[in-house]
Amino acid sequence: QVQLVESGGGLVQAGGSLRLSCAASGRTFSSYVMGWFRQAPGKEREFVAGISRRGSSTRYVDSVSGRFTISRANAENMVYLQMNSLKPEDTAVYYCAVSRQAVIRTSSNEYNYWGQGTQVTVSS
Repeated sequence: QVQLVESGGGLVQAGGSLRLSCAASGRTFSSYVMGWFRQAPGKEREFVAGISRRGSSTRYVDSVSGRFTISRANAENMVYLQMNSLKPEDTAVYYCAVSRQAVIRTSSNEYNYWGQGTQVTVSS
């Protein structure tokens, strides 16, 4: 069982930045692929970014590539999402998730544990 707690969401103007954090419980954090997803009102949950177990590989949805950066600190059981040049269409609840898969997956079905989410609102 892994527990995840996200933080760092809030209200920001378009063009601004936010850094989301996700704290994970457990001693096997470094054995998991980690991902960030988001869900806007009336839309399905979508993959945003993923990072491999040791942080050597990352993957992004096209709409955030070049603006968002995912990173992790295994010694601290933390994963981060740095979001720059935010746009109103980035507004959503952002979720941190754990995957037992060996590689980064983009389907939410491949993720086993989820945080409660943190709201990000970007005003125009």
